[in-house]
Amino acid sequence: MTIIPVPRTAIIVVAAGSGTRLAAGAPKAFVGIDARSVLRHVLEGVFAAAPAQVIVVAPVGLEGDAETELRAAAGERVDLGRVVTGGSTRQQSVAAGLAALWGDIDTVLVHDAARALTPPSQIDAVAAAVTPEVGVIPALPVVDTLKKVASGAVVAAVDRSELAAAQTPQGFPRALLEAAYSAALAGGIEYTDDAALFAAAGHSVRYIDGSPRAFKITTPTDLERARHLLAPSVAASPIPRVGIGTDVHAFGGEGNLWLAGLEWPGEQPLSGHSDGDAVAHAIVDALLGAAGLGDIGEHFGTAHPEYAGAHAEVFLARTRELLTEAGFRIGNVSVQMQGNRPRFSPRRVEAEGVLSAVLGAPVSVTATTTDRLGFPGRGEGISVTAVASVVSSGPTAG
Repeated sequence: MTIIPVPRTAIIVVAAGSGTRLAAGAPKAFVGIDARSVLRHVLEGVFAAAPAQVIVVAPVGLEGDAETELRAAAGERVDLGRVVTGGSTRQQSVAAGLAALWGDIDTVLVHDAARALTPPSQIDAVAAAVTPEVGVIPALPVVDTLKKVASGAVVAAVDRSELAAAQTPQGFPRALLEAAYSAALAGGIEYTDDAALFAAAGHSVRYIDGSPRAFKITTPTDLERARHLLAPSVAASPIPRVGIGTDVHAFGGEGNLWLAGLEWPGEQPLSGHSDGDAVAHAIVDALLGAAGLGDIGEHFGTAHPEYAGAHAEVFLARTRELLTEAGFRIGNVSVQMQGNRPRFSPRRVEAEGVLSAVLGAPVSVTATTTDRLGFPGRGEGISVTAVASVVSSGPTAG
């Protein structure tokens, strides 16, 4: 039997929400992602971090289910865990967790069970950054273009450089957090998160870098995303996964042609939301398809105006990041382009070098005509097919 020192940190896992928006027929924390529930996954991450007292705040009537999940995740650290019953609001649930703290605890992390894939490294980083006077949250930069709206109209642009998307766990010095909670509950004020409550009491909060894997499972789309991300870790294998991507663009627009990551001066450009690079776009679809991460429209479509006019390097570099975050590395990519122009062979090696450098994997590109058949043969546009292989490398830690 391993003797575990009494920890000075506690993690309150808030799992008492109803999960209405998830519409899964059960409280969110008890919905299955794979063979394990949301709660089981978040607890496995918690117990993989540095030893801490773990308090699970469960919905009324589901305390036994929460206890089962806690014991299954805790292993030899089971004595560090406890289940308590939550309240009708999030603040009441966190207060119930605070009431169960051991006397030796001086740092408290409050963690949403819905952030099921939070890396243990993020939990440890937050705990290490808390000081006796300052709270800490993990956060990600906001990448979407934001607008202030009212009554259906766009009122103003919002400077996203001043914004960050907050995650959990959020960490605080125990004494100050308990005092802030007492004041909030006495005043009947509800805050959006614990950092807001802590700051309202006059205390400082700083942030550290968060992780894309620590997203909150709120909607069915979020749940599906979690399932995709877990797929390689459930069946990690050196066997490659293969995806196919196609893209078609018509000639049109102004400026020069961009194709296979290269500019082609004097050639008519392809029309599109970005630069119309059909080779790059087919590669993106093939890679995303191989990893089970959706398609190019989901990640780079017209709903993402930041990619308007972007060239291949931007699309491919971001796609490589998405695959890495999901625990994949790129094996290779093979592309075939169909069209009468441009004359591709003189720049084949150059194009393959550019594409391979961005992806960090070998890319081969071939080109063919269609004997004047179809729209490529009539010179109306270009059609591209790409095949990509990816290999699971296991989920990244952050």
